[in-house]
Amino acid sequence: MPDIRTVETTTAGPVLTPWVEAAVPYLADLSVKPVTYNPPAGTGAPRRDGNYRDFKVRIHNARLVARDLSLDRQAFVLARHETAVRDFYDRDEIARTYEPEVEALIKRETGASKVVVFDHTIRAADRGVERGHRAPVRSVHNDYTEKSGPQRVRDLLPPDEAEARLKKRFVEINVWRNIARDPVEMAPLGFVDAESIAPRDLAVCDLIYADRTGEIYIGVYNADHRWYYFPRMTRDEAVLIKCYDSMKDGRARFSLHSAFDDPTSPKNPKPRESIETRTFAFFD
Repeated sequence: MPDIRTVETTTAGPVLTPWVEAAVPYLADLSVKPVTYNPPAGTGAPRRDGNYRDFKVRIHNARLVARDLSLDRQAFVLARHETAVRDFYDRDEIARTYEPEVEALIKRETGASKVVVFDHTIRAADRGVERGHRAPVRSVHNDYTEKSGPQRVRDLLPPDEAEARLKKRFVEINVWRNIARDPVEMAPLGFVDAESIAPRDLAVCDLIYADRTGEIYIGVYNADHRWYYFPRMTRDEAVLIKCYDSMKDGRARFSLHSAFDDPTSPKNPKPRESIETRTFAFFD
Protein backbone atom coordinates (compact mmCIF):
# COMPACT_ATOMS: atom_id res chain seq x y z
CA MET A 1 0.00 0.00 0.00
CA PRO A 2 1.54 3.36 -0.93
CA ASP A 3 1.88 6.02 1.72
CA ILE A 4 -0.59 8.90 1.52
CA ARG A 5 1.37 12.13 1.48
CA THR A 6 -0.93 15.09 1.45
CA VAL A 7 -0.55 18.63 0.23
CA GLU A 8 -0.73 21.46 2.72
CA THR A 9 -4.19 21.52 4.26
CA THR A 10 -6.43 24.53 4.55
CA THR A 11 -7.06 25.58 8.13
CA ALA A 12 -8.73 28.63 9.56
CA GLY A 13 -6.11 30.74 11.34
CA PRO A 14 -2.48 29.98 12.25
CA VAL A 15 -1.01 26.58 13.16
CA LEU A 16 -2.15 25.75 16.67
CA THR A 17 -0.13 24.56 19.65
CA PRO A 18 2.09 21.48 19.09
CA TRP A 19 0.12 19.47 21.65
CA VAL A 20 -2.72 19.61 24.14
CA GLU A 21 -3.58 17.62 27.25
CA ALA A 22 -7.04 16.06 27.46
CA ALA A 23 -8.86 13.19 29.13
CA VAL A 24 -9.95 10.16 27.12
CA PRO A 25 -12.04 7.19 28.37
CA TYR A 26 -10.07 3.93 28.39
CA LEU A 27 -10.69 0.61 30.04
CA ALA A 28 -8.65 0.73 33.23
CA ASP A 29 -8.53 -3.08 33.35
CA LEU A 30 -10.52 -6.16 32.35
CA SER A 31 -12.22 -6.76 35.69
CA VAL A 32 -15.57 -6.23 33.91
CA LYS A 33 -16.08 -7.62 30.40
CA PRO A 34 -16.76 -4.70 28.07
CA VAL A 35 -20.15 -4.76 26.35
CA THR A 36 -21.82 -1.91 24.43
CA TYR A 37 -25.57 -1.86 23.84
CA ASN A 38 -26.30 0.26 20.75
CA PRO A 39 -29.94 1.28 20.27
CA PRO A 40 -31.19 2.29 16.80
CA ALA A 41 -29.98 5.73 15.72
CA GLY A 42 -32.12 8.49 17.15
CA THR A 43 -33.64 6.38 19.95
CA GLY A 44 -31.13 6.83 22.77
CA ALA A 45 -27.49 6.82 23.82
CA PRO A 46 -25.38 3.63 23.93
CA ARG A 47 -25.00 1.88 27.29
CA ARG A 48 -21.57 0.55 28.15
CA ASP A 49 -20.46 -2.09 30.63
CA GLY A 50 -16.80 -2.11 31.60
CA ASN A 51 -14.36 -0.54 34.04
CA TYR A 52 -13.92 2.73 32.15
CA ARG A 53 -11.85 5.60 33.51
CA ASP A 54 -10.71 8.93 32.11
CA PHE A 55 -6.95 9.15 31.61
CA LYS A 56 -5.16 12.38 30.76
CA VAL A 57 -2.99 12.07 27.65
CA ARG A 58 -0.87 14.39 25.52
CA ILE A 59 -2.42 14.72 22.04
CA HIS A 60 -0.05 16.04 19.38
CA ASN A 61 -0.92 18.30 16.47
CA ALA A 62 -0.73 15.87 13.55
CA ARG A 63 -0.76 18.70 11.01
CA LEU A 64 2.90 19.23 11.87
CA VAL A 65 3.79 15.68 10.73
CA ALA A 66 0.98 14.99 8.24
CA ARG A 67 3.37 14.28 5.35
CA ASP A 68 5.10 11.54 7.34
CA LEU A 69 2.01 9.59 8.33
CA SER A 70 1.17 6.23 6.76
CA LEU A 71 -1.77 3.83 6.86
CA ASP A 72 0.73 0.99 7.18
CA ARG A 73 2.52 2.51 10.19
CA GLN A 74 0.24 4.90 12.10
CA ALA A 75 -3.04 3.53 10.60
CA PHE A 76 -4.40 7.04 9.94
CA VAL A 77 -3.67 9.75 7.39
CA LEU A 78 -5.11 13.10 6.33
CA ALA A 79 -6.06 13.74 2.71
CA ARG A 80 -7.42 16.72 0.86
CA HIS A 81 -10.78 15.57 -0.45
CA GLU A 82 -13.20 18.03 -1.92
CA THR A 83 -16.79 16.90 -2.28
CA ALA A 84 -19.71 17.87 -4.48
CA VAL A 85 -22.21 16.95 -1.75
CA ARG A 86 -24.40 19.89 -0.80
CA ASP A 87 -26.42 18.27 2.00
CA PHE A 88 -24.90 15.38 3.96
CA TYR A 89 -28.24 14.85 5.71
CA ASP A 90 -29.80 13.81 2.37
CA ARG A 91 -29.40 10.03 2.13
CA ASP A 92 -30.12 9.98 -1.60
CA GLU A 93 -27.38 12.52 -2.24
CA ILE A 94 -24.98 10.51 -0.10
CA ALA A 95 -25.66 7.40 -2.19
CA ARG A 96 -25.62 9.26 -5.50
CA THR A 97 -22.64 11.55 -4.98
CA TYR A 98 -20.60 10.78 -1.88
CA GLU A 99 -20.25 7.02 -2.19
CA PRO A 100 -18.60 7.24 -5.64
CA GLU A 101 -16.31 9.99 -4.29
CA VAL A 102 -15.22 7.81 -1.38
CA GLU A 103 -14.74 4.76 -3.59
CA ALA A 104 -12.49 6.78 -5.90
CA LEU A 105 -10.54 8.17 -2.94
CA ILE A 106 -9.82 4.74 -1.47
CA LYS A 107 -8.86 3.27 -4.84
CA ARG A 108 -6.55 6.17 -5.60
CA GLU A 109 -4.78 6.12 -2.27
CA THR A 110 -4.45 2.36 -1.74
CA GLY A 111 -4.36 0.82 -5.21
CA ALA A 112 -7.21 -1.54 -4.30
CA SER A 113 -8.86 -3.40 -7.18
CA LYS A 114 -12.33 -3.18 -5.61
CA VAL A 115 -13.84 -0.92 -2.96
CA VAL A 116 -17.19 -1.54 -1.24
CA VAL A 117 -18.77 1.42 0.58
CA PHE A 118 -21.19 -0.17 3.01
CA ASP A 119 -22.11 2.17 5.86
CA HIS A 120 -22.44 5.82 6.87
CA THR A 121 -22.89 7.28 10.35
CA ILE A 122 -23.78 10.92 10.88
CA ARG A 123 -22.69 12.24 14.27
CA ALA A 124 -23.99 15.52 15.64
CA ALA A 125 -22.90 17.00 18.97
CA ASP A 126 -25.99 19.24 19.12
CA ARG A 127 -29.08 17.15 19.90
CA GLY A 128 -27.79 14.34 17.73
CA VAL A 129 -30.06 11.65 19.15
CA GLU A 130 -33.15 13.86 18.98
CA ARG A 131 -32.39 14.57 15.32
CA GLY A 132 -32.13 10.87 14.45
CA HIS A 133 -28.33 10.64 14.44
CA ARG A 134 -25.63 9.58 16.86
CA ALA A 135 -23.42 11.59 19.19
CA PRO A 136 -19.59 11.62 19.00
CA VAL A 137 -18.10 8.48 20.56
CA ARG A 138 -16.15 9.15 23.71
CA SER A 139 -14.32 5.89 24.29
CA VAL A 140 -11.00 4.64 22.99
CA HIS A 141 -11.99 2.00 20.46
CA ASN A 142 -11.47 0.35 17.09
CA ASP A 143 -14.40 -0.60 14.87
CA TYR A 144 -13.35 -4.16 13.93
CA THR A 145 -11.59 -7.15 15.46
CA GLU A 146 -9.75 -10.21 14.21
CA LYS A 147 -13.12 -11.97 14.11
CA SER A 148 -15.55 -9.25 13.03
CA GLY A 149 -13.50 -7.98 10.07
CA PRO A 150 -13.86 -11.18 8.00
CA GLN A 151 -17.41 -11.70 9.26
CA ARG A 152 -18.46 -8.30 7.91
CA VAL A 153 -17.12 -9.30 4.48
CA ARG A 154 -19.28 -12.42 4.61
CA ASP A 155 -22.28 -10.28 5.60
CA LEU A 156 -21.83 -7.94 2.64
CA LEU A 157 -20.74 -10.08 -0.31
CA PRO A 158 -22.29 -13.12 -2.02
CA PRO A 159 -20.90 -16.30 -0.41
CA ASP A 160 -18.66 -17.37 -3.31
CA GLU A 161 -17.19 -13.91 -3.79
CA ALA A 162 -16.70 -13.43 -0.05
CA GLU A 163 -14.70 -16.63 0.33
CA ALA A 164 -12.57 -15.77 -2.70
CA ARG A 165 -11.88 -12.26 -1.39
CA LEU A 166 -11.02 -13.55 2.08
CA LYS A 167 -8.15 -15.58 0.59
CA LYS A 168 -6.42 -12.37 -0.51
CA ARG A 169 -5.56 -9.15 1.27
CA PHE A 170 -8.43 -6.89 2.32
CA VAL A 171 -8.59 -3.78 4.49
CA GLU A 172 -11.39 -1.96 6.30
CA ILE A 173 -10.96 1.82 6.14
CA ASN A 174 -13.17 4.46 7.73
CA VAL A 175 -13.32 7.86 6.04
CA TRP A 176 -14.08 10.60 8.59
CA ARG A 177 -14.90 14.19 7.69
CA ASN A 178 -16.41 17.38 9.02
CA ILE A 179 -19.70 18.14 7.24
CA ALA A 180 -20.31 21.59 8.74
CA ARG A 181 -19.39 24.78 6.94
CA ASP A 182 -17.11 25.88 9.79
CA PRO A 183 -13.98 24.09 11.05
CA VAL A 184 -14.37 21.54 13.85
CA GLU A 185 -14.31 23.23 17.26
CA MET A 186 -16.10 20.68 19.46
CA ALA A 187 -15.21 17.03 20.15
CA PRO A 188 -12.45 16.51 17.54
CA LEU A 189 -11.28 12.98 16.87
CA GLY A 190 -7.99 11.80 18.36
CA PHE A 191 -5.94 8.88 17.03
CA VAL A 192 -3.38 6.56 18.60
CA ASP A 193 -0.27 5.88 16.52
CA ALA A 194 -0.64 2.16 15.73
CA GLU A 195 3.10 1.64 16.23
CA SER A 196 2.56 2.40 19.94
CA ILE A 197 -0.28 -0.14 20.38
CA ALA A 198 0.54 -3.51 21.98
CA PRO A 199 -1.71 -6.57 21.40
CA ARG A 200 -2.73 -6.54 25.08
CA ASP A 201 -4.14 -3.01 24.63
CA LEU A 202 -7.05 -4.34 22.49
CA ALA A 203 -9.94 -5.81 24.48
CA VAL A 204 -12.77 -7.58 22.65
CA CYS A 205 -16.11 -5.88 23.28
CA ASP A 206 -19.49 -7.25 22.22
CA LEU A 207 -21.46 -4.63 20.28
CA ILE A 208 -25.12 -5.49 20.70
CA TYR A 209 -27.76 -4.12 18.33
CA ALA A 210 -31.46 -4.89 18.22
CA ASP A 211 -30.97 -7.31 15.31
CA ARG A 212 -27.38 -8.55 15.57
CA THR A 213 -24.27 -8.72 17.73
CA GLY A 214 -20.93 -7.51 16.46
CA GLU A 215 -17.47 -7.11 17.94
CA ILE A 216 -15.15 -4.15 18.39
CA TYR A 217 -11.94 -3.51 20.28
CA ILE A 218 -11.88 -1.21 23.31
CA GLY A 219 -8.54 0.30 24.26
CA VAL A 220 -6.97 -0.71 27.58
CA TYR A 221 -4.92 2.14 29.02
CA ASN A 222 -1.24 2.14 28.10
CA ALA A 223 0.91 5.13 29.03
CA ASP A 224 3.08 4.46 25.95
CA HIS A 225 0.30 5.32 23.49
CA ARG A 226 1.15 8.26 21.22
CA TRP A 227 -1.91 10.40 20.47
CA TYR A 228 -2.51 12.79 17.55
CA TYR A 229 -5.30 14.92 16.10
CA PHE A 230 -5.89 17.35 13.25
CA PRO A 231 -7.06 20.64 14.77
CA ARG A 232 -9.90 22.56 13.11
CA MET A 233 -10.63 20.12 10.32
CA THR A 234 -12.47 21.66 7.38
CA ARG A 235 -15.10 20.31 5.02
CA ASP A 236 -12.59 19.63 2.25
CA GLU A 237 -10.43 17.30 4.34
CA ALA A 238 -10.85 13.64 5.22
CA VAL A 239 -9.07 11.30 7.63
CA LEU A 240 -8.61 7.70 6.50
CA ILE A 241 -8.53 5.32 9.49
CA LYS A 242 -7.46 1.72 9.01
CA CYS A 243 -9.53 -0.42 11.38
CA TYR A 244 -8.61 -3.85 9.99
CA ASP A 245 -5.91 -5.32 7.76
CA SER A 246 -5.82 -9.03 6.94
CA MET A 247 -2.08 -8.91 6.17
CA LYS A 248 0.12 -10.19 9.01
CA ASP A 249 3.52 -8.97 7.89
CA GLY A 250 4.33 -6.34 10.51
CA ARG A 251 2.27 -3.46 9.13
CA ALA A 252 -0.44 -1.80 11.23
CA ARG A 253 -3.53 -3.99 11.39
CA PHE A 254 -5.74 -2.13 13.89
CA SER A 255 -6.07 1.37 15.31
CA LEU A 256 -7.58 3.23 18.27
CA HIS A 257 -9.45 6.53 18.29
CA SER A 258 -11.82 8.61 20.42
CA ALA A 259 -13.48 12.01 20.52
CA PHE A 260 -12.17 14.36 23.22
CA ASP A 261 -12.55 17.90 24.55
CA ASP A 262 -9.89 20.17 23.05
CA PRO A 263 -8.80 22.71 25.70
CA THR A 264 -7.89 25.19 22.94
CA SER A 265 -11.45 25.26 21.59
CA PRO A 266 -13.41 28.52 21.93
CA LYS A 267 -15.43 29.06 25.08
CA ASN A 268 -18.65 28.38 23.18
CA PRO A 269 -17.55 25.99 20.41
CA LYS A 270 -19.72 25.27 17.41
CA PRO A 271 -21.23 21.77 17.73
CA ARG A 272 -19.40 19.14 15.72
CA GLU A 273 -21.17 17.60 12.71
CA SER A 274 -19.37 14.73 11.00
CA ILE A 275 -19.81 11.66 8.86
CA GLU A 276 -17.85 8.43 9.04
CA THR A 277 -18.06 6.14 6.03
CA ARG A 278 -17.01 2.51 6.31
CA THR A 279 -15.41 0.76 3.37
CA PHE A 280 -13.65 -2.45 2.41
CA ALA A 281 -10.70 -2.30 0.05
CA PHE A 282 -9.89 -5.59 -1.72
CA PHE A 283 -6.59 -6.41 -3.42
CA ASP A 284 -5.82 -8.87 -6.21
